[in-house]
Order: sequence, then C-alpha cells, then structure tokens
Amino acid sequence: MNKKLFRWLLWVSVLIGVLLAVTMFSLGVGSVSIPVREIISLLSHRNEQGTEYTILFNIRLPRILLGIAVGGALSIAGVILQGMFRNPLVEPYTLGIAGGAALGVCLNIVLRLSNTMGVLALPISGFLGAIIVIITIYTLSLNKGVLKIQGLLLTGVMISFICSSLIMLIMAISRTEDLHGIIFWTMGSLETSRWILIKIALVTSLSGLIISYFYSIDLNAFTLGEEEALHLGINIERTKKLLFVLASLLTGCSVAVTGIIGFVGLVIPHFMRLLVGTDHRILLIASYLSGAAFLVLCDTLARTIIAPMELPVGVVTGIIGGTLFVYALSKRPTHSFR
Repeated sequence: MNKKLFRWLLWVSVLIGVLLAVTMFSLGVGSVSIPVREIISLLSHRNEQGTEYTILFNIRLPRILLGIAVGGALSIAGVILQGMFRNPLVEPYTLGIAGGAALGVCLNIVLRLSNTMGVLALPISGFLGAIIVIITIYTLSLNKGVLKIQGLLLTGVMISFICSSLIMLIMAISRTEDLHGIIFWTMGSLETSRWILIKIALVTSLSGLIISYFYSIDLNAFTLGEEEALHLGINIERTKKLLFVLASLLTGCSVAVTGIIGFVGLVIPHFMRLLVGTDHRILLIASYLSGAAFLVLCDTLARTIIAPMELPVGVVTGIIGGTLFVYALSKRPTHSFR
C-alpha cells in the first residue's frame, strides 16, 4: 500500500475513534450519569421506557447529531475559504454571512414574527438573512464574469461591520425581553428538539463534504495561486463561484440553526494542516471529523461545567479555540499554504 494512503487511512481511523469516544462521553455525562453499558443497551434495544431513554434520545443525542453536523459544516467551509484565499486567517464568518443571519434573527425577534410564522421562524429568518448577504457579496464582487477574490474578502468584511452595527442599533432600541433573546442567540446553542432542523443540518453538512471532495484537487491547485491553477487546467472562475456558494450555504445553514458559534471554522482547518498536511484530499475529511468532535466536546463542557446552569457553546469554543490557535501559531508562526 502507498505510504501516503496508509498515513491518511490511519489519520481518518484515529479521528473517527476520537469522534466516537467524544460521542460516548457526551451521551454519558450530565446531571444524570449513564454508564457506557447502559448507553449501548439503550442504543441497541431501544427500550422506550425510563428516564435514561428520555434523556438519551430526547436531549443528548439530538445535541450530539447537531454538533456533528454544524461542527463538520463550519470546518469544511473554513477549509474551502482558506484554500481559495490562501489565507489561514479567513473563516466562514469573515465574509459577513453570520452577520446577515444574525441581523435576520434580530429583526424576527424585534418584530415578533414567531407569533405568526411558528417555531421555525428564527431558523428561516436567519437563513434568509444569510442568503441576502451571500447574493449581495457575490453580485458586488463579480466583474464581467470574473469573481475578484480580494474584492470578495473586502466586501464581506465591510458588510460584516455594517450588519454588526445594525445589530447593535437594534439592541440599543429593543425591549429587555427581546434583548435577552438576541444576546442568547448570538452566543450560539445546540439545544433544539426539532428533528427537522437536525436532519436538514446533517444532510447539508454531509452533502457539502461530498461535493467539496470532488474539488479537492482544484483546491490543491489554488494553493499555488490562480495563475498556476489556470496553467494546470483548472477552470478557476467556475470553481471559485461554486466553492464560494458552497461554503456560504454551509455557513448560512449552520448559523440559522444554532446561532453564531465562532472559531470552529478558523481553528480546526489550521490545526489539521499542522497534523495531516495541506493536501485537501485528506484535509477536508480530517477537518470534518475533528470539527464535529471539537464542537460536540465543547457543547458537553458547556452544559456540564457549571451544571445545572448551561454556558453558551460559543463561549466555550472561543476560549478553547483561541487557545489552540495561539498554540498552533507558536508551533509554526510562518505557516505557508505551499
């Protein structure tokens, strides 16, 4: 077997093992501890009676599945955008997509649209806000059929600032109960009992991984620069447009369902480059698995560290992710995409 392929398979196996271990840990810990044997028994026999079953299938398992979907999606979006821009500091939220989603949710809360639109009002309004920003950035950055990468980044950053300013304006004039809802949503949470949202997030996340993998060679070529990628036979304009839309949809869907959970799409791709290398054929899969495990672990800490109270998961990802990022930079401060 090829030595590189063996190394990749080893990394994938290790990361799958880590994800499974984190999942079992998350299923077992909490205000009510459930032993591993009991978890395996409940998962295999599906005895629908008892407190343990209710806690496992109605509270913890939905959060874990949503964490896997969102953590994987944000990590994949980060890999794609960092590969396109050849910049390890670019993340899914840099382009203002999260700001657009947050603005949509803020307007929903202030205008009380949930009273007429139902329980899916917040995710729908968040996704619509993200879509509007995606279309705006794409349109402004497109010049005679050419998608300007630097223009894309600058436009996204400026729109992000505009959305943040509008959100602060809304918060300044909103009522106390509305302000609490806005703040809680912007800090992120995996707490949801709506299986339809979890299924949508999982399908979107896995589809994004599969589609992006077909463009792993293109992303490898992009690390050499657009001119070199063009010489290698890559249709750079079509690839840039498709990858931008894919990363944007992954981010928009994730933010709409869980709120703003920072640092996952920034730290995980950067850290995985240090471990598995810069080849996107392994980097995409490794980032997906590690991002899923990272978010599930952070959510477990968020709901147990000061139990029975619960921390916003975005706070935990920020603290741990920021620490990991500083560590990664100290290990390789001049890291290159080449």
